[in-house]
Amino acid sequence: ERAIAAPRFSRATAAVIVIVGLAVAGAVLGAVWAWLAPPIHTIVALTRAGERVDAYLGKEADNLFVAGAMVIGLLTMLAVVSAVLVWQWRPHRGPVMAAALWIGQVAAAAAATGVGAALVHRRYGAVDHKAIPLSQQNRVHYLTEAPPVFFGHSPLQIAATLLLPAALAALVYALLAVATPRDDLGAWPALEPHPLGAPRPVGTP
Repeated sequence: ERAIAAPRFSRATAAVIVIVGLAVAGAVLGAVWAWLAPPIHTIVALTRAGERVDAYLGKEADNLFVAGAMVIGLLTMLAVVSAVLVWQWRPHRGPVMAAALWIGQVAAAAAATGVGAALVHRRYGAVDHKAIPLSQQNRVHYLTEAPPVFFGHSPLQIAATLLLPAALAALVYALLAVATPRDDLGAWPALEPHPLGAPRPVGTP
């Protein structure tokens, strides 16, 4: 098997590159999501009894789920692709890169949701239904609202969006490691079997 050359970067530097690269990729995905995510069309109306009513137009309530699912879908794609790409950086294979992949994927999710939320709110603005003036002459007001990046506002729902893709990336990386027959995962420095059965670095007496 071809010998592995010494890497240009230290393992710590490689981990930082992975984390920063994933954070940047997450920000790009956030911009893509903001461009693709469907807005929410709502209506504020005044009934004959003088009560204010808020409602979604048609099936617009479905877009609340669609927008959140799009975030998860984009981050899942990034998780699988990034895990495979990080695994291809063969000299640095190991637990350090697995941890960097997990941290980087969480950073990517945070960047994607942060950038996405900022862009859609800049595009559609913030809507205060109670501040909309309604009268007997102007009973109905139509609104276009920004899509949400999370399925809900509870800590559990937010944590699921941030951590689920990271867990998937770690799982893919672990499966690749399990499928590798070498104890050193083919990383640098390479190990060769010791006469007593314990591995030792290549080149040691």
